[in-house]
Amino acid sequence: MPCDTRLKPKQTIQQRAAEIRKAIETLDARLKKRQVRPVISPNGAITFAGWSDTERDSITDACAYRRIMATGSALAKAEIARAEALAGRAVDRKTIALGEHSHDGGATWHHGH
Repeated sequence: MPCDTRLKPKQTIQQRAAEIRKAIETLDARLKKRQVRPVISPNGAITFAGWSDTERDSITDACAYRRIMATGSALAKAEIARAEALAGRAVDRKTIALGEHSHDGGATWHHGH
């Protein structure tokens, strides 16, 4: 995944993969406790409001979403489904692939940089 290739100086891909696993585990736990809130854009992009830059560790919302959907807990996935229901639309994988994202918890949305 693209997140795996954002290596820090002198970092191995295995070290980065471990960092990503840890960050996604933390996100999963915070989703279950509703400390982080998934937000769906009008176009179907997703962001995680309340997920700090420090916790995020350079992981994009798109990467986090894909990881949660592939390996996350049922409760974290249920929180995403709840956000989709509240927004009245599902996460659109094409929109995610195009890079739509938010830097402010969903208040504004940007197309890929």
